[in-house]
Amino acid sequence: MKNWQLYKLMDLIEEIKKVDAMLKLHSSLDDSDFMLSQYQARKDKLISYLIDDLVSSTVISSRSFFTIKLLLDKFYPNLSKDTGKEEFNSEDLSTLESKICQM
Repeated sequence: MKNWQLYKLMDLIEEIKKVDAMLKLHSSLDDSDFMLSQYQARKDKLISYLIDDLVSSTVISSRSFFTIKLLLDKFYPNLSKDTGKEEFNSEDLSTLESKICQM
C-alpha cells in the first residue's frame, strides 16, 4: 500500500469516528430521528468507501478482509440478521445470507 492510500484510509477512519461520536451524542440527547438517520447514513457511506478501498485490487488480501471484519465489529457491534429488515433490498440480502450459511 502506498503512503497516500494509507493516509486516505486513516482519514476515512477518523471521519467515521467523528460521525459515530455525533451519532452517540444525538442518541443520548434523544434528538429527532431525522438527525440520527442523517448521521447513520453518513457513517454507512463512509464505511462503504473504506470497504471499497480495502477490497481494491492494490490492497486486497486476507489481511484486508480481517481489517473489514474489525471495522464492522467496531462500528456495528450490535449488528444482527434482523437489523435493517425494512430496507429496500432486504429480501435479496436474505437470499444471499441463506446461500452463505449453506456453505
